[in-house]
Order: sequence, then structure tokens, then C-alpha cells
Amino acid sequence: MATLASLAPARPLVEIEHLTHRYGKGGTSGALLVLDDVALTLVENEVVGLLGRSGSGKSTLLRSIAGLIQPDEGSIAFVPDEAGEAPSVSMVFQTFALFPWLTVLQNVELGLEAQRVPAEERRTRALAAIDLIGLDGFENAYPKELSGGMRQRVGLARAIVVNPSLLLMDEPFSALDVLTAETLRTDLLDLWAEGRMPIKAILIVTHNIEEAVLMCDRILVFSSNPGRVAAEITVDLPQPRDRLDPAFRALVDDIYARMTARPAPEPAHDGVFPGSGIQMVLPRVSTNALAGLMEEVDAAPFDGRAALPDLADQLQLEIDELFPMAETLQLLRFADLQGADIQLTPAARRYVEADVDDRKAMFARALLAHVPLAQHIRRILDERAGHVAPARRFRDELEDHMSPDYADETLRTVTHWGRYAEVFAYDEDDDRFSLEDAV
Repeated sequence: MATLASLAPARPLVEIEHLTHRYGKGGTSGALLVLDDVALTLVENEVVGLLGRSGSGKSTLLRSIAGLIQPDEGSIAFVPDEAGEAPSVSMVFQTFALFPWLTVLQNVELGLEAQRVPAEERRTRALAAIDLIGLDGFENAYPKELSGGMRQRVGLARAIVVNPSLLLMDEPFSALDVLTAETLRTDLLDLWAEGRMPIKAILIVTHNIEEAVLMCDRILVFSSNPGRVAAEITVDLPQPRDRLDPAFRALVDDIYARMTARPAPEPAHDGVFPGSGIQMVLPRVSTNALAGLMEEVDAAPFDGRAALPDLADQLQLEIDELFPMAETLQLLRFADLQGADIQLTPAARRYVEADVDDRKAMFARALLAHVPLAQHIRRILDERAGHVAPARRFRDELEDHMSPDYADETLRTVTHWGRYAEVFAYDEDDDRFSLEDAV
């Protein structure tokens, strides 16, 4: 099955230049830079994927194109067609966003009603859209009567009924179970390839690498903190695509390798977290998850080394779940990330075989050796006569280098790791660290 991208010359729909966006306090110094100098041209007859982790600005870019967010800098230009009409956009959200008190038909008609389309035409077009996405017979059902996949089909019908030039999709399958997502993804690709939807291009946000390779003609890989286009990849594989095709697997492996590659120039630490020293942003990863991942990679069939795509498939993990765990193991010197593979270090393999007390001791040594914030907290506690320090002190220090949300997440992470390793204790009621119960 050929994609529409191969059947017609590309005509620009949207041109984005130097797009920059910040969240938070006014001005540039106190705000969080989410998008930094992003450039992108969307053309007819292609599906473009925005691929990256949570927090890389993908949804912010999508909402900027939809007109829901006003960027701080840069431009978004909609290129008129030969008749002088500018492209229109419509959006499918991750969380369905249906009105529970309206029927399927009424939900689908909403956009047409906002456009003041006459009632009879509105109903005709809405029924046609409902039939197209496979919900004929459910026109008078309410959202509570529908499964998650059916609700997302309603969201798709509502988006395409207004005849948009560009369909924006914000992680449209992430709230669905695996089988439902696969079915809806396949149906959408069939409708697109057959030219049955009244749209000229699709822009989809995803953090699922296989989904991006399966659906897209072009993939933009976003880096994080701030969001930038780190790579642009053309997918030349014919549709329908086979996940077991060696070319498909090779492209998936290549994207995994790109997304886990260390930045250049190499940072002062060996992890791939933004910042260095206590400025290093730490993800919310539990020690149980780290132990579980080490045990999984240590065991057969991996025997200490695993391809990240295979590991993601076996454990049913998205990149937002797998990458932070793998990178934390690398930070602690329990693993090395080599291309699209994760290799356990000898220390990690000893950790897997160790009992609970020895595991804690090994984790404590790694934490104090390789996580500067843990070193900093422990040093302050050691130096104080009472071996007590308010958490606010460290939170304020972190906020000098990162947003309050990142500061809170980082401090919660190091608190969890430090308590597990008995490097320090933390009292939630008093919001303070101490050396009580520490070893």
C-alpha cells in the first residue's frame, strides 16, 4: 500500500520558524524554557511524528500550531492554497475530551455548530463521520456507554467532520490498552492511505518509537530541557509496515540509539541527565524499579546485555518509563548504554545476586560516589552538630538552577534513594533531613 506522500508533490501547509516558548515567571531569567528555536515545515500528503520524552515540548508545539498557546518568540505561518484559503486545523486529544451529557452525534456536531453550519447539514456530515470511523449504530449512545477505544473514535470523528487541512493528534493512543490502540492505529492508517479522510496532513505527538516508525513518513526527534529538534528522520518503508521487517527493526534501533546518546560535549558526569553537580535533574525512578530492571537484564534470555527495543517489548514499557531507569543505572555505574543496548556492569550483576543488606550497602556507595546532590546533603548533615538540616534549604538551592517542579521532583527522588540506602533519614512532618537511622 503506497502512502499518499508518494502520490503527489509536496505543497507547504504550515511553516514554523524560530519558535521559542517559556513557562513560569515573567522574563527570561525566571521562566522555564520549554521550546528553543524550533523550525518545522509541514507539507501536504505526509504524516509527521513528534517523538520525545515527556517534558520535551512536543505538546506545547502542537498547541501553538492549534492556536491554543501563544509562543514567546518565532512565527507560525499557514500557507494559503491556490484559491487563497489558509489551511485549517483540528485536534484529537489524549484524554478523549468528550462532553458526558451529550450523545455521540451531539459531540461530533459540536465543531460544526460552532461554525454555524445549518442543523440538517450538520447532522448529515456528523453521521457520515461517525460511519467513517466505525461507530455507526452508536449515534445516540452517551460516552459512559462506550469503551476507551470507541470514545477516541468519537474524538477522531469530531476532528475530521470540520474538514481540516491539518489533523493534530496529541498522543491519541496512549490512554488505550495495547490491543485497542493497535486496532485504532491500523484503522486510522487505512483511512489515511485510502484518502477517505478530508485532511491533507497529520502531525502526531508520541513517545512510542515503534508507533512513530509504524505511522509516520517523517519523524522529528525532540531533545529535552529545553525542547529542540535533535534529529529529522525520513521513513521510506512502504505501508503497511511490518514490525518484524529487519529494516523496520533497524530504524527502531537507530532511534533508540539516538535518544540515549550522550550529549556533546560530554557533561562533567557520566549520566545523560541535564545539568551537572547538584544542578542535575533526577527523574522519579524507584529503587524497586531499578532492581527489577537489573534482574530482568541479568536473567535469560538477555544474560546481562539487552537491546532496549526488545526490553521495552518484553516489559511493555514506553520510553518515558524505560529510559529514566536505564539512565539512572548508568548514572550509578550499574549499567552502560551502548547504542540501542544496555549492558550491566559487574557491580550490577553482583547486586542482583546480593541479599537485601548487601544491596543497600552497594546502592549507598554508588549514590554517594555518583550523585552530587546526595553527596551534598550527606556532607551538610555530617558537618552540623545536630546532624539535622531543613529540606527547604536544599530545595531553594535547586530552584536557583531549575524550575520549582523539577526541583521538587529531584529532591523527592534523592530523598527516596537516600532513605532506601540509609544514607540519611527524612521526616515528612518536619520536612527535614537527619542522620537518624542512617549508617
